Amino acid sequence: MGRINVNPTRMELRRLKVRLKTAVRGHKLLKDKTDETVRQFMLYIRENKRLREEIEQEVTSSFKSFLLASAVNGREIVEEAVSMPLRTVELKSSTKNIMSVSIPKLSILEGESTDLYPYSFISVSSELDDSIATLSTLLIKLVKLAEIEKTCNMLANEIEKSRRRVNALEYIMIPDLEETIKYITMKLDENERSNTIRLMKVKSIINKTREAKCTDND
Repeated sequence: MGRINVNPTRMELRRLKVRLKTAVRGHKLLKDKTDETVRQFMLYIRENKRLREEIEQEVTSSFKSFLLASAVNGREIVEEAVSMPLRTVELKSSTKNIMSVSIPKLSILEGESTDLYPYSFISVSSELDDSIATLSTLLIKLVKLAEIEKTCNMLANEIEKSRRRVNALEYIMIPDLEETIKYITMKLDENERSNTIRLMKVKSIINKTREAKCTDND
């Protein structure tokens, strides 16, 4: 905590009091914003954890089915069966605002074809069907997971920035302003007392001079 180098005047005192009031209000608003950002961040973190665990389980199950299909039908047949997918998707990106942070919003737009399996059911076993079906639902979840993880990173950065600003206001700017205001107030009070004493001395001298003149006249 240090004192700001300013002239101890009443005008400067008023200016510093306005700055202090603004700093205190800004500190409260920033702290409220940080608290709400942390709350939103924790919601996304929990959703990220849930979705990641769900995806990992489904990916594991899908890969098991795919490996089993490769073992039953042969790797070449499986690769040929899935080499020409019928469905196409388009990734659309936009943004939305959370606590003044523009976070990504991703969505999947599917093509006109709704046929999920690009092969004849006679040519391969049902294990490949299970794998394809699981992977097709995973795409939307993977895009959602990417969106949530990016959001978590951006919110974490914003929380760090906001906390630095809050700490700078709380531990540096506000104490410095309070210390400077206290110093100027003491200086002004001291000057006022000095002026009062000076006036009293002048008044006392004037009174003594008048008394001396009255005595001489008598």
